[in-house]
Amino acid sequence: MVCLTVYCHLMRKSEMWEALQFEFMRNALAAGILVSIACGVIGSLVVVNRIVFISGGIAHAAYGGIGLAFYTGIPPTLGAAIFSVGGSLLMGMVSLKTKHRADTFIGVLWAIGMALGVILVDLTPGYNADLMSYLFGSILAVPGSDLWFMVPMDMAIVLVILLFYKEFIAMSYDEEFAFVVGMPIRALYLALLCMIGLSVVMIIRVVGLILVIALLTIPPYIAEKYTTSLARMMVLSSLLGILFALAGLWLSFKFNLTSGATIILVAGAAFLLSQAADGLRRRSSPLKEGS
Repeated sequence: MVCLTVYCHLMRKSEMWEALQFEFMRNALAAGILVSIACGVIGSLVVVNRIVFISGGIAHAAYGGIGLAFYTGIPPTLGAAIFSVGGSLLMGMVSLKTKHRADTFIGVLWAIGMALGVILVDLTPGYNADLMSYLFGSILAVPGSDLWFMVPMDMAIVLVILLFYKEFIAMSYDEEFAFVVGMPIRALYLALLCMIGLSVVMIIRVVGLILVIALLTIPPYIAEKYTTSLARMMVLSSLLGILFALAGLWLSFKFNLTSGATIILVAGAAFLLSQAADGLRRRSSPLKEGS
């Protein structure tokens, strides 16, 4: 509700209704909200578990699936999902077995996924204009069929977190204790990576492969400063993501800008403002203590 109120104040009523007259804008609005929920929930776990690099590897490995989809003629979403989940499981098993070399292996899979995608696209006859939308996002081109993919994905993610919330908290903040009491840490970790992989498939449609990590990490990073529990962090992160998506959509519509990049710039501006606010707060704290 807070996000919607702020959004309504950002734009005049006439402009808002003008934009929502178009089906693609309504689809874009729904996609932004659905993706923001997934980013808020999964991104919070990414930030607190410090696995941003693995998330980046999963996102870029997904490009191989997109290239495979164009080459074989299967839906790009399916191809990206196969490579994202497969890559996440590989990276997860390697990071569990050889933690001191995990970053190297993840970097290799990252590069292989991107290179394979490029080669498969080269081998695909004709020119694929849709390919650019997967690199840089095309939220305004999200069809209604993609929304039917996003809704059950959001529901599945939220359901898993609700069912295993205590276990995810233990894994995120005290892994040794969770292991000692017999929690299935490895299974939870791999499940989290798979959810990251599926979330990446959703995010690609909104902001593109190149900007995935920004939308997955900026809202949770800001939310972490103003919350005292993982659940509140997830909720605030989701609300911030929705606000950034709505504001970015309006700005892109008003000034004829690329939607995905505009959404990220809005999020980036909020990130810089939060950093500046932290700096001011730290400077004022010693003065208060001294007085």
